[in-house]
Amino acid sequence: MTMIDGSTATTGLLDGADWSGKLFLDGRWTVGHGGDVPVIEPATGAELGRVGIAAPEDVARAAASAAEAQKAWAATPHPVRAAVLRKAAQLYEQHADEVMGWNIREVGAVPALAGFALHVGAAECYEAAALPSHPLGSILSSEEPRLSLAQRVPAGVVGVISPFNVPIILGIRAVAPALALGNAVLLKPDPRTAVTGGVTMVRIFEEAGLPAGVLQLVTGGADVGQALVEDPHVRVVAFTGSTRAGRIVGELAGRHLKRAHLELGGNSAFLILEDADVDQAVNLAAWGSYLHQGQICMTVGRHIVHESLYDEYVEKLAAKADSMAVGNPATDHVHLGPIIDERQRDHIAELVEGSIAMGAELRAGGTFDGLFYRPTVLANSPIDAPAFTEEVFGPVASVTSFRTDDEAIEIATASEYGLSLGIVTADAMRGLELAQRIPTGIVHVNDQTVNDEANTPFGGTGSSGTGGRLGGAEANIEAFTETRWITVRRTPGTFPF
Repeated sequence: MTMIDGSTATTGLLDGADWSGKLFLDGRWTVGHGGDVPVIEPATGAELGRVGIAAPEDVARAAASAAEAQKAWAATPHPVRAAVLRKAAQLYEQHADEVMGWNIREVGAVPALAGFALHVGAAECYEAAALPSHPLGSILSSEEPRLSLAQRVPAGVVGVISPFNVPIILGIRAVAPALALGNAVLLKPDPRTAVTGGVTMVRIFEEAGLPAGVLQLVTGGADVGQALVEDPHVRVVAFTGSTRAGRIVGELAGRHLKRAHLELGGNSAFLILEDADVDQAVNLAAWGSYLHQGQICMTVGRHIVHESLYDEYVEKLAAKADSMAVGNPATDHVHLGPIIDERQRDHIAELVEGSIAMGAELRAGGTFDGLFYRPTVLANSPIDAPAFTEEVFGPVASVTSFRTDDEAIEIATASEYGLSLGIVTADAMRGLELAQRIPTGIVHVNDQTVNDEANTPFGGTGSSGTGGRLGGAEANIEAFTETRWITVRRTPGTFPF
């Protein structure tokens, strides 16, 4: 086959599969009613391929056939389902170079992030492989002479809507546990990154032996997302994306009386206490703010620094930002790659310019060349400046100072978001005590805010979503199963009428 870098290989995950410009419905690649769209490399503007686009009628077809396929899949012995998940994990490892190539070029990820995504993708499948044999119920006390049980059963068909920024992780973390627990899945990745976030995932499970119809690919836009949420066969929706879109999904799901697990935006606070080592803090801060061009929901957005360290911190963070290389991660050794598209780049620039107009000081960056946006530092940022209050989704560090712990907590909590929190201090217990006063779904003491492991619950509070709904056995079982109450009597009971 021909690889996206022009080289050739005799075998590959996408080799021999007729996926170009198509969807995966009913266990085969087929043309969708929405036609197809190009896959554009953001670093160069080159067309890497084409992906199929669904229409609402494709969703209806997929959901109906998935509901049928799910019955047999749920009845499949748990060792068989576990084996499929383990094989999927092995395939992610086996085809890591190929999938990383797409991740770097289609998504614009630097190799460090692309490699991390592959690691987590495989880990999610390995973790999910333990779910089919996990205890899925309990024996309950009863006031009657009967056996009383609470049983966890598959929800049925799960809709997974994933975003462009980290498509491997943000898709597989819902797809893998949902499949492992006996559900069928309709996967709708962002069309901009549908090869990495959709086609490769489907191909992996196809090769792993997943039965036809259990996982279906319905790439598309808002109309397809709406059709997926509204379809009566879909009982659970796992959505990762912006808070604005998440509100729409949540409202629509509620109207149709189905559960929606929403992992939404963030504007994470990073507290540097007066006893912190500035050099260590800056190292953490640069990774937390600039990894993947800041296009991560957990990105450090608000740097809240004790006044005694503030000047040194800003100076060193700005120097670090100025030293970082920005360019094409497929061809050059760079720290930052491209922003996904012009619309997102312009949104970043608008927030930066608006913050400067309100009094923030531009100490580094603030410029771009095409889709390559320089890592930016905004010092003395007013806490009501747009880059300080909103999710930027770009490489922008807004820095402000505090004098007391109470003031730091007040600044950190003055946000609608509550996803991740980082605190740097020489006294780890003091950091943990402060964290108890700042409501977030994730806390890292003496670390930055961008962390992910397959066995941990993930989610936020407030406008960051509906809590830790994905990750870890307990959260995944809660997310993708329903609870049944079952009783059994030796002989039928008697009643007074």
